[in-house]
Amino acid sequence: MIRYITSLLATLGIVSSLMAQTPKNWPADYPWWKINNLRTIQFNLPATEAATLRADSVVADLKRYSANTLIINIGGIMAFYPTKLDFHYRNPYLRSETVMKDIITQCHAAGIKVMVRFDFSRVHESIFKAHPDWCYLSPKGERVYNTDMVVVSINAPYVQQKAFEIITEVLDTFPIDGIFLNMPGYQVNNPYEGVYHGIDQNEHDKKRFASFSKGLTLPTKEDKSDPVFQKYLDFKKYTVEDWTKRLHELIKSKNEKVALCTYMDEYVDIIRHESQTNSLPYWPYTASDNVNNAIHTFPNHTISNASIQQVSFQSRYNAVEPDEVRIRLYENIANGSGLDLSMMGDMQNYEDERNYKVIKEVYGFHQTHEKYFGRYTSTSKIALIAPGSWPSVLPMQEYRGIQLMLKEAHLQYDIIEDAQIQKRAIDLQKYALIVIPDITFLPSASVDVLKQLSRNGAHLLATNRSLSDHPEALRELFGAKSTQMEAEGSGHYLTPVHQPMFKRLAGQKMILWKFNLGQYDWTDDTQRQLPILAKGRPGPPEIIGGHDSTGYYALGIHSYHNTANALLPINLGRLYYLHGYQEHKHILLDVIDHLAPHLSTAIQTNAPARVEVILQEFTENTPAALTKKTTDGLILHLVNLTGFSGNTYFAPLLIRNLDFKINTPFKPSRIRQLGKKSIIPFSYSNGIVKFKVNDLEAYAGIVMDK
Repeated sequence: MIRYITSLLATLGIVSSLMAQTPKNWPADYPWWKINNLRTIQFNLPATEAATLRADSVVADLKRYSANTLIINIGGIMAFYPTKLDFHYRNPYLRSETVMKDIITQCHAAGIKVMVRFDFSRVHESIFKAHPDWCYLSPKGERVYNTDMVVVSINAPYVQQKAFEIITEVLDTFPIDGIFLNMPGYQVNNPYEGVYHGIDQNEHDKKRFASFSKGLTLPTKEDKSDPVFQKYLDFKKYTVEDWTKRLHELIKSKNEKVALCTYMDEYVDIIRHESQTNSLPYWPYTASDNVNNAIHTFPNHTISNASIQQVSFQSRYNAVEPDEVRIRLYENIANGSGLDLSMMGDMQNYEDERNYKVIKEVYGFHQTHEKYFGRYTSTSKIALIAPGSWPSVLPMQEYRGIQLMLKEAHLQYDIIEDAQIQKRAIDLQKYALIVIPDITFLPSASVDVLKQLSRNGAHLLATNRSLSDHPEALRELFGAKSTQMEAEGSGHYLTPVHQPMFKRLAGQKMILWKFNLGQYDWTDDTQRQLPILAKGRPGPPEIIGGHDSTGYYALGIHSYHNTANALLPINLGRLYYLHGYQEHKHILLDVIDHLAPHLSTAIQTNAPARVEVILQEFTENTPAALTKKTTDGLILHLVNLTGFSGNTYFAPLLIRNLDFKINTPFKPSRIRQLGKKSIIPFSYSNGIVKFKVNDLEAYAGIVMDK
C-alpha cells in the first residue's frame, strides 16, 4: 500500500509538473492578430454621434455581444479627437476631449483590442479651399464632392505627407492596437453615388507618372489596348504599394504590436474583405467566397471578412436580414476567418436592431468554442482559380456559377486568385483538379506553372474563353484552337447521346443553351464530346425542328503527358448562376467524375444541396498548441442555407437524419457536435468513417478527434 501511494504521488507530481509547464497565455511577443480569433465589431460613426458617444456604453455593448476587437473612427475625413494639426478637420460635434482615450482605456481593461479607422479619400471643403492641389481633378476639370467633402489625389501632398503626420499624432497620443485603413488607393469612382469620373489629372499625378514612365503623358481614358494605359496600371500598383509600405514601416517603427488592416495584401497584417448585398442575384456564399479566396491566396495573413449591415450606401440605416447575417458569420468561422461586423454608429439607439440576437448567438458560440476555430489545414483536392479578389461582371458570373455547382455537390475546393498562381505554385501541387473559369489572360509564368502542374498529374478543367490570350498554351494543354471565340448560343442545343460519361443526363437528348457557345477546332487526339446542334427553325410547333449537328463540340478532353485536361468553351457557370438548370451542373459534375472520380467520394451525404458542407483539419487554437506541427483531427462545418429563396432570406428549415461517409486516414477517438453533450456514434472501416447528424438547425460543427 505504501509503495502504491508513493507511486501515485509520484505520478501526480509528474502530471502537476506537466500542467505547470503547459502555457496558458500567448507569448508576449506573439502578434495578437495571428491568434486568428477575432470577434470584431466596427462602429462606423456619423459625425453627430460624437456628441453622445460614451466609453462605458461602448464597452458594455462589446462585452454583451462577446466582441474582443473594436474598430472605430479616429481620423482622416475628420478627427474624432482633439487634433493639434491645422490640416486635420475636427469633428464639430465632438463634445468630450477624452472620449477616444476613455474608450481605448476601458476596452483594454476589458481585454478588448482597439483598431482605429482612418479614411484619407476625402477632405473637408475648408481644407480643399486652402489646398486645391491636394484634390482630385477629372479629365473634364471637375472636382468630386460628397456634400462638403472633396475627393483627394493619392499622389498629392495630403496623402503622401500629411496623412503620415496625422497617423503619427494618433500613434503618439493613443495606445491603439491596430489601424484600419478605409478606401485606400485611387478614387476615380464615387461609390456613394455610383458615378465614374475618370483618371485623375491632378498635376502631382502627371509629374509622378512622367517620372515613373520616363516621360510618358498621363492617359485620360481607360483603354486596355493602349500601352500607355497599361503602364498607368503598373504605376497605380506601384504607387499604392509604395504608400502602404511606407505606412507599414511608420507603424512598426512606433510599435511592432500595432496591426495594419486594409483591403490589400502587400505590407498589411490583416486583410479585410466585405460581404455585401447590393446587387442581384443575391450570393449566399459571399463570406465563404471571400474568406476561402483570401486565406488560400495569402496564407501568411490573417483574414477578417466583415458582414456589412447596411443594405446599400443609399440605405445605410436598414440592415440586411438576420438570417443572411447568420449565414455570413458561420461561413466566416467555417472557412477560417474570425467574426467581423460593420454597422452604422454604435449600438445605442440603433435604427435596426433585428440582427442583435444573431450577433449575440454567433459571437457567443465562437467565444465558447474558440479553440476549434482559426487554425485549419484544407482537405480540398480541387483548386478554383478566381478572377481577382473582387470579381465583377461576366467573369464573376462564370466564377460564381462554378462555385455554386461545387457547393451544391458538396465538393471541397480552395480558391486562389489568378494573379497569385506563380507565387502559390508549390501549394498548387497538392490539388488533383484545377478549375479555370473564363480567365482569358494569365502572366506567362503562371501559364508555365499550369503546364508543370498538369505534367505532374493535375487535371485542368477550363470554361468559356479561358486562356484565349494564350493560343499556343490552349493548343498544348487542351488540344483546342478557337475559330470563333464568342458566338451567341441561344436556340442551340448540346446533345449527350451515345456518350456514356454523362450518367447524370440520362433521359435527356437535347440540352438547351444560351449565352456564349464558342466554336473550336480540336486536334485529332482530343476526345470530342457534346456535339453542338444548330438553332433549327424557330416558330410555331408545326414547323420547329432542323437541329442538325454544326460539326462543333462543347467539350474536348485532351491527353497531356500522364493526365487529361478538359475544356468547355461555353458559359457553363454563367448559365447556371443566372438560371440554375440542373443539367448544366450535371455536365460539370460528370466531367469531374470522368477526370478524377475519387473527388466525389471524399464526402458522401444525403444532405440537401442547400446545406453547405466544409471539412477542415484542425489544430487546437490555444497557447499550448502554438508550436504543434500535427493536427488534432477533423471538423465538419454544416451551414444551413435552406432559408435562402433566391431574393429573400428566411429562417432555415430544421433538417433531420443527415448521413455522412467521409474519407479519413485515421479512426476518430470520438465524434461530437459543438454545443451538444452527447457523443455521436460512428463506424470506421477501410479509411471511411460513417455517422449521422440527428438535427441541423442553422449551423453544426462536428468534431472528429484523433
